[in-house]
Amino acid sequence: MKYALLGDLHSDIEDTIAVLNHIQQQAPTATILGLGDLYECTIGKKKASTVNNVPLEEAAIVREEFEELLTFPSIRGNQEERITQVTGIERFAALPESIVIEGATLLHGHQIVWDKHWEPIELPVAIETPLLFFGHSHRSGIYRKGKKLPLTILFGEEFPLIKKKYWINVGSVVDHREWCLYDSDARTITFMKAN
Repeated sequence: MKYALLGDLHSDIEDTIAVLNHIQQQAPTATILGLGDLYECTIGKKKASTVNNVPLEEAAIVREEFEELLTFPSIRGNQEERITQVTGIERFAALPESIVIEGATLLHGHQIVWDKHWEPIELPVAIETPLLFFGHSHRSGIYRKGKKLPLTILFGEEFPLIKKKYWINVGSVVDHREWCLYDSDARTITFMKAN
């Protein structure tokens, strides 16, 4: 089965439309799944711990035109959690923390421990699948045994997952217009980038 995995939309309508159109062109039969941070919370982490019951329009960028694009299942990211924290509106944090698909677990990535260079170093929660797809850092990459593979991402070129376990950062929709095509039957990934 083919999956189009995208994350870190951050309420950006133009970039989201570009990626969804690219998915339709490149993988029209793929199941689309979101990796969180669909929305942009406009209140920072520090201030979020000191406020509550903030009106949604003051706490996040939530436009009807953007929400109409969200026709696919998604997990929640730290932005959705913060929106719920400051507004009390549960629908954002009600998204699942993870989704398990064929051979892979999907997380946003804020659950991962990151080093000072924004490379993932540890996952404090156990997963039962050989593959982990995530986002959060807005940087595409493939990791094995805690280290980033020393390769240049070639967008549109299939990468076979020969070894058993990998961590895959799908990049971000916002600013980069990136997404990842995962073929669970062929056990390949293809990093993609819309114009």
